[in-house]
Amino acid sequence: MIIRPQYMNALKTYRDIPLVKILTGIRRCGKSTILEMLRDDLQKSGIARDHIISMRYTSEEFDRNMSDRDMYNDIKNQMNADGRYYLLLDEVQEIEGWEKAVNSLLEDFNTDIYVTGSNSKLMSGEISTYLTGRYISIPVYTLSFAEYLDFKKGDSRSQKELLTEYLRVGGFPIIALGRFDERSAYQIVEGIYSSVITSDITKRHNITNFDLFNRVVKYILENVGKTFSANAIAKFLKSEGRSLSVETVYNYLNWLEKAFVIYRCQRYDLQGKSVLKTQEKFYLADASLKYCMMGFHPKSVAAMLENIVYFELRRRGYEVYIGKNETKEIDFVAVRRDERIYVQVCRSLPEESDQEVANLLELKDHYPKYVVTLDELAAGNINGVKIVYLADFLLDFSI
Repeated sequence: MIIRPQYMNALKTYRDIPLVKILTGIRRCGKSTILEMLRDDLQKSGIARDHIISMRYTSEEFDRNMSDRDMYNDIKNQMNADGRYYLLLDEVQEIEGWEKAVNSLLEDFNTDIYVTGSNSKLMSGEISTYLTGRYISIPVYTLSFAEYLDFKKGDSRSQKELLTEYLRVGGFPIIALGRFDERSAYQIVEGIYSSVITSDITKRHNITNFDLFNRVVKYILENVGKTFSANAIAKFLKSEGRSLSVETVYNYLNWLEKAFVIYRCQRYDLQGKSVLKTQEKFYLADASLKYCMMGFHPKSVAAMLENIVYFELRRRGYEVYIGKNETKEIDFVAVRRDERIYVQVCRSLPEESDQEVANLLELKDHYPKYVVTLDELAAGNINGVKIVYLADFLLDFSI
């Protein structure tokens, strides 16, 4: 098992703190394995095996009609000795009302509770009702490039070759663990996507017009890294002779977001210092989700570079926005407490550098400014703007 230190460190930070630790992310991004890592770490730290209760609620062993009371009683009956129990509960969203059971287990027993889920129903109003102020959310993403290199230790290929592979096949752990050709990798990812769509979206929300839903998904895939709205999608569909209300498009976007297939990036007005509610961008949980459905094409690389940088910033704890500076756009404004950085992303230099650097130089504050590029020979500094090769940016944890 390859350890993912970022998540283990986060879990150690909150260990034995009376909060429910909720790990959320798209299916197959590694949440269940992180719970296994946690179980092993608990045992190594001296916790008795019989005081660690691991439950996986997607297992065929569980009754599909299990209630929250059944869940509560089942776990209660396993806690038959003194001392603290560590509850590792995987894919809890399968149990209706799970948050009531977890809240009662937290209140009634000496427990430290960790749960995972693949649908942000875990972040819904029910949790606010039952676990107000008593949970911490830990988002789990597919592999970073640094993690990808850890998974490929012993591989004889160069870092540059592995970066190219990472850009093309993405960061799902199951892909990184094997040596798949692109076609096989995309087939695996397509299977992951299909399970998400089936289990977390179409069944849950009773979608019957799959054709229109899939056309909305295709529009999103085609427009990663571009600003658009639900209204823009509805107008586009109308131009194709299809009819779908803005409200329905909005629902589709919302459901895809709740299943962690897409992530919304809002615009931030750098002049008015306010978040704008229109013309957002959406990024995919993993670049491979685009390629598995549309194939790899060199023209799509620039947008997917943005996708990769966006998630790298998210992994590092930044809140990430698109920057609007009058009529100019900054790809990312990343904020973390009182820190801020500005990031432009481009495929190659020097032909793109003038505009990318000029947009950053118009910002008159003293926060760090970066242009991230696939051009490994372009590293340098232009009037305080750092030009950084993509691999260096992804592996430089001081940023």
